[in-house]
Amino acid sequence: MKPINVGLLGLGTVGGGTLTVLRRNAEEITRRAGREIRVVRAAVRDLEKAKALAGDLPLTINPFDVVDDPEIDIVVELIGGLEPARELVLQAIHNGKHVVTANKHLVAKYGNEIFAAAQAKGVMVAFEAAVAGGIPIIKALREGLTANRIEWLAGIINGTSNFILTEMRDKGAAFADVLKQAQALGYAEADPTFDIEGIDAAHKLTILSAIAFGIPMQFDKAYTEGISKLTREDVQYAEELGYRIKLLGIARRAEAGIELRVHPTLIPERRLIANVDGAMNAVLVKGDAVGSTLYYGAGAGAEPTASAVVADLVDVTRLHTADPHHRVPHLAFQPDQLSDTPILPMDEVRTAYYLRLRAFDRPGVLADITRILADSNISIDAMVQKEPAEGEVQVNIILLTHITVEKNVNAAIAKIEALDTVAGKVMRIRLEELASK
Repeated sequence: MKPINVGLLGLGTVGGGTLTVLRRNAEEITRRAGREIRVVRAAVRDLEKAKALAGDLPLTINPFDVVDDPEIDIVVELIGGLEPARELVLQAIHNGKHVVTANKHLVAKYGNEIFAAAQAKGVMVAFEAAVAGGIPIIKALREGLTANRIEWLAGIINGTSNFILTEMRDKGAAFADVLKQAQALGYAEADPTFDIEGIDAAHKLTILSAIAFGIPMQFDKAYTEGISKLTREDVQYAEELGYRIKLLGIARRAEAGIELRVHPTLIPERRLIANVDGAMNAVLVKGDAVGSTLYYGAGAGAEPTASAVVADLVDVTRLHTADPHHRVPHLAFQPDQLSDTPILPMDEVRTAYYLRLRAFDRPGVLADITRILADSNISIDAMVQKEPAEGEVQVNIILLTHITVEKNVNAAIAKIEALDTVAGKVMRIRLEELASK
């Protein structure tokens, strides 16, 4: 049977890993796909740098040479970013080629446009590698859990932030110090904003939520809060209370819409996902029929991500000649069956909270704080007052609340901060039990 010809856009970390895996496992992959998958051309930025890896593979510095090549059946986009990636992907689709991409930013922002173009042209766009590296979470949601009504999902889907939080907990280090270490080890970019401020996780959560709930991509409506304001004291206090702090992406069905949020979260330490450490990723999915399922593995790296890219290549190869109407839809639901369920504003989200504040050690202070919380319909689950250090007149007070509405907490925090007995800002971290029931 005629081989499937593949063109690579990018031969960096993931592109190089993809080429390596395809070459090393060529026989196994052919047996699984039913025909040979052959890389016939690659577009690169630096020809000299790429030659050692490429060997006799034809190279070009013009990516349009790949997307316009009539011999190529599948274009693999691994250059990242929005442009020219978007233009190249749309051109490949226009040329009747299938597309495989690892570009979460592109899919989260322009997925609706790209999928519509692919649907009209009868080609496939596969993007397993865009979320959680080598973990097959897209396939699990789109196919393995298709019998379920997904109730919620929660994921550690950014390895950099998870590494930082693990080091802060294990070594008692400050955020800034661990960030420098992460950059030195190559876990964090020189500009780490996308990772530490939750933007990267929000891209991935946008994709997961669309597949889980059958809604369009809506990255602009995702609430995003990073880890840069977390202190080692909060990490330590959470541990003392039986919790771990993780940067979570959470998508949940609620009565009035869908929650779509990324933020630091306290999780009970007994939960499996609370024990996912270092740069590893994990996604917890709750379906009505199956209950809770956990997917764990390497969320980045050359060969883990290449594993997902090659799996997509095999899928596309198997379905290459299939009737487009009988393929698995891009977002799991048929395109004309996507829901217009709204994304909830963050003010309307219901969850529990960890509140830390610094107050003067005087009579009546706690009474004032608890009165404000009660007036805002917030009930307290637990409260700890730390002993003041010698010579200090201020103490740390930690409160855990029961589930309440975010806007009530915002109002209460504003009133607490206005008290002349409270110094500085209230630290607020959301708390999720992630129970299976």
